[in-house]
Amino acid sequence: MKTSKTMILTTSTLALSALIIASPVQAGSCGSHAAKASHAAVNEEVPAIYDLAGEAGFTTLTAAIDAAGLQETLNGEGPYTVFAPTDAAFAKLPAETLESLLADKEALTRVLLYHVASGEVYAEDVMNMRTAKTLNGEKVKVEIEDGVTINDAKVVQADVKAQNGVIHVIDTVLIPSNI
Repeated sequence: MKTSKTMILTTSTLALSALIIASPVQAGSCGSHAAKASHAAVNEEVPAIYDLAGEAGFTTLTAAIDAAGLQETLNGEGPYTVFAPTDAAFAKLPAETLESLLADKEALTRVLLYHVASGEVYAEDVMNMRTAKTLNGEKVKVEIEDGVTINDAKVVQADVKAQNGVIHVIDTVLIPSNI
């Protein structure tokens, strides 16, 4: 079983794509109140976070979510804000790091929940934030200089609305201190 999960993640990391969000989902411009209202109207038309990530081509992230058993959580009621690493972000991790995480479901779950905050945080909301508490209990650092970064991960696409929250695409996998 470990080998097949490792193969899925390793294969996924090799399949890098130039454009990760390829679904018909529209990203908000910068999260104005009008954009939030339009996001609410779209709410019933778009899938929940896990399903949307799968449809949008986040193969490594969804494989990791599957391995951790978090599908129901990320398709649950929410709302959640997810900092979603691209396949290229996962490819930057050493292969042994991925293998280690897959072998330790608890550690994998902590890493994945470090990418999720409770509630919906849009780009405009980030302007007044310095940290955000994640579902694994730790905080991520938010900086606004030459764009937005979450710890050392650059937000490459913001405000992708899901039925149960919002996704911000990031270029680096966030590793919590408790790993």
